[in-house]
Amino acid sequence: MRKLPALIAAAGLIAVSLTACSTSQASACTGGAPSGDASKAVKVSGEFGAVPKVDFPTPLKADETQSTVITHGTGPGIIKGQMVTVDLSVYNGTTGKLIEKTEYSKDEKSPLSLVVSGKQVQPGLVKALTCATKNSRVTAVVPPKDAFGDAGNPDIGIGKTDNLVFVIDVDRTFLTRANGADQAPKAGMPTVTLNGAGRPGVTIPDSKAPTDLQIATLKKGDGATVKKGDTVVVHYLGVVWDSKEVFDSSWARGAPASLVAASGANVQGGVIEGFADALVGAKVGSQVIAVIPPDKGYGDTAQSSIPANSTLVFVVDVLGIQ
Repeated sequence: MRKLPALIAAAGLIAVSLTACSTSQASACTGGAPSGDASKAVKVSGEFGAVPKVDFPTPLKADETQSTVITHGTGPGIIKGQMVTVDLSVYNGTTGKLIEKTEYSKDEKSPLSLVVSGKQVQPGLVKALTCATKNSRVTAVVPPKDAFGDAGNPDIGIGKTDNLVFVIDVDRTFLTRANGADQAPKAGMPTVTLNGAGRPGVTIPDSKAPTDLQIATLKKGDGATVKKGDTVVVHYLGVVWDSKEVFDSSWARGAPASLVAASGANVQGGVIEGFADALVGAKVGSQVIAVIPPDKGYGDTAQSSIPANSTLVFVVDVLGIQ
């Protein structure tokens, strides 16, 4: 995943709760920013996915974050915690100056991957993206309280009262949970239950852990098949068999992860061998469970809360391939 520009990263920003849904988005979606005079004043031309031509009156200000759809996309609205890829340009609403832009995908660059979460990006950008759809272009005007707060950001020329103006092209949206068809459980495997949001819980048998790698499909998706070396967007839960304790969970963090379907310490973003084996061959939309013996996990080396020679259980939702 490309590193988030410092401009939109959430560290040190004021947390703002999400309210009213945008009237320009699907009525079933909630939590987005409403459209308003300020966001409507931003005029954009140019091809989707290419550097846009942007014009707006200055100074441009809004009391609350506003977002207007310029080009309507398809599919369900983005929700909090969802991973997306975007191209975007950011301007100073007072001066009209371009502050930062991504490497646009029409220029054969990779769009920016981010999770729509106040833990990762600015609250104003979360509001602007919430309820937007794949292939949509939106404008947003973000006041200081949803961006850099009262301090502004002098290092990049943002004053205390300056609003930010975003033009965002939503390139892709990833699944929020596995949506494949339920499969018959495999005998002897841990039992998985899901809450209403799709977050799994695992019940491990009292029997001795198996000594060989076991993989089963709980939900069979119909998307693209994961190949070795693919960067895969997943939600996962990890449990130690013997202690039955959770040691890691992307669900608990409220954000999916991007992992490489390959094992080895020399592979950037790579995972333990058993986890890679569970990913390779799975289809997007699937949920898989893997029981990983020590020789395909961390072996005789302890890892934080994982004792040496532990058998691990992972439940993985395959949300997309980057």
